[in-house]
Amino acid sequence: MEKIGFIGLGDMGGPLARNLKASGADMIVYDINPKAVAALTAKGAEAAGSVAEVAKTADIVITVLPASQHVREVVLGPGGVLENAKAGTLVMDMSTIDPETTDELSTKLVEAGIAFVDSPIGRTVEFAERGESLFMVGASSNDFGRVKPSLEGMGSVIHHCGGPGTGIRTKLVNNFLAISQNQLSAEAIALATALGLELEQTLTVVNGTTATNGSLTLGWPNKVLKGDIEPGFKIDLALKDLSLIMEAAKGKKLPMMMGAAAKESLTIATTGLGMGEKDFSGLLHAQCKLGGLTPPKLKG
Repeated sequence: MEKIGFIGLGDMGGPLARNLKASGADMIVYDINPKAVAALTAKGAEAAGSVAEVAKTADIVITVLPASQHVREVVLGPGGVLENAKAGTLVMDMSTIDPETTDELSTKLVEAGIAFVDSPIGRTVEFAERGESLFMVGASSNDFGRVKPSLEGMGSVIHHCGGPGTGIRTKLVNNFLAISQNQLSAEAIALATALGLELEQTLTVVNGTTATNGSLTLGWPNKVLKGDIEPGFKIDLALKDLSLIMEAAKGKKLPMMMGAAAKESLTIATTGLGMGEKDFSGLLHAQCKLGGLTPPKLKG
């Protein structure tokens, strides 16, 4: 059994570390908050007095920290993991940070003979408390096999996204959807309220249509992600409908920020790119064209 060093026992790191310890892991832990450390030592973990002590002792060092600067300081800074870990150690950063920092960590650690994995966390603290976290792992095949037992001890769903750096990039895409859809849902339900609709009935309707992001789960895999943008529901018609929606919201003096952005995108696709006669899923092709990208297709 490899000894696990765990650095960062906050709102997310604390429950993950407790789950890992409960699974039987041999652990040494460190946090700037002594109470957080005491909560783990009460479960049988060993307390460290510094990052350096964790790095010198552990075979696998796990970091769960607030932001890029904290990860860089702990891993690459004076007295940090890089300075003190022995060759053959593996560092797994589970923080949500910028991909450039993740790439820097990977490069510098691997140059020193230290393996690197990025494994940001999906789902909320409540899921972590229940041992139901989801992990998006960027790792070589060998390193993925090495960290998998620890991930299984902390959560319930593990996705190997590819090599180092793919985990954090997947997390950013995931969170973009989650956060943006939250605002979009807020505007939709506020509009329903402004129009005097009954909430339960409205939810029943929208949860039975592609409004609940059926594009990614149902429509797109069978159409635009196979290269088909011939019309089922034209972009021109989508723009007409969204214009009606925005007028209705305007009549109720309800601001619709996501709605305005979507209308602008539809307008660009029609008047700027001449795609009005294509299916509204073809907005993916429009977005790719604006970014100089080749539209993606599913394999097979």
